[in-house]
Amino acid sequence: MHKIRLTLGLLLCVGLAHAQDKVAEEAQKLAEKALRESTNLTWEANKELTANDFVDAEAEYRKAISKSDKNAAAPFNLGNAYYNRESYGEAFGRYKQAGEAAEDKAEKHKAFHNMGNVFMKNKEYEKAVEAYKEALRNNPNDEETRYNLALAKKMLEKQQDEQKNDQNQDNKDNQDQQDKKDQNQDQNKDQKNEGGDNDKQDEGKQDQDQNKDQGDQGENGEDKPEENQKGDGDEKKEQEKKPNEGDEPQDQKQQPRPNQLSQQQIQNLLEAMQNEEKKVQEKMEARKVRGKKVKNEKDW
Repeated sequence: MHKIRLTLGLLLCVGLAHAQDKVAEEAQKLAEKALRESTNLTWEANKELTANDFVDAEAEYRKAISKSDKNAAAPFNLGNAYYNRESYGEAFGRYKQAGEAAEDKAEKHKAFHNMGNVFMKNKEYEKAVEAYKEALRNNPNDEETRYNLALAKKMLEKQQDEQKNDQNQDNKDNQDQQDKKDQNQDQNKDQKNEGGDNDKQDEGKQDQDQNKDQGDQGENGEDKPEENQKGDGDEKKEQEKKPNEGDEPQDQKQQPRPNQLSQQQIQNLLEAMQNEEKKVQEKMEARKVRGKKVKNEKDW
């Protein structure tokens, strides 16, 4: 019984292995068939591309790529078609796809070599160096790849120097701008300080003028008259000294100046002189009357 079970188990294992091998064989046959169809499509696309029919060629290459992921020629050739049309982004994608699909080193070498060319066109020299190095790992004897690697290294060194110079120039420009900004700030600060000093000087001068004006003013804030100036203050003092001289009213347009007689004063003076003259005349007449001889007349 035990031997029967063991025999059945062995038969099942053999049957399962046989079935798996058969499935793998069928899958292999399908993959080979798909690769053949993909290769045929690739040949058709190559002919159309040679005839400058890019649209149909592109369509055939895409069909070939969709048929088999083992066909490295279809994406590589399509990448070349894009590269020649200067569509470098699409070309790089197809070269990368070709490198992943390639099973032998020769195909990998061509894919990485062309990826390096795309990087050179885009001036991505550091990436180009790495792509060419990978290409040489798969084919160390390719002189074209070796030459391109040397050129990429030289261009990378030049690019790094230019970037360094640009950075130094940017730093210099930034420093110059900062220095100019600081200089402008210093000038503004100096002008502000000079303006403040001038304001202080003007303010001090104004205070001195105010103090001088206050010194020239009286208790009630009136200006003191100069020694030789004769103004309203002298007139007021003159009027206070002679309140009874009959000066004209203050609202009269022409006010009598100090030491000048008013019209009333002149009139009073004339009247006094006339009275004095009259008295003198009366005295003279009296003297004449007293000295005259009286003639006695007889009454005949």
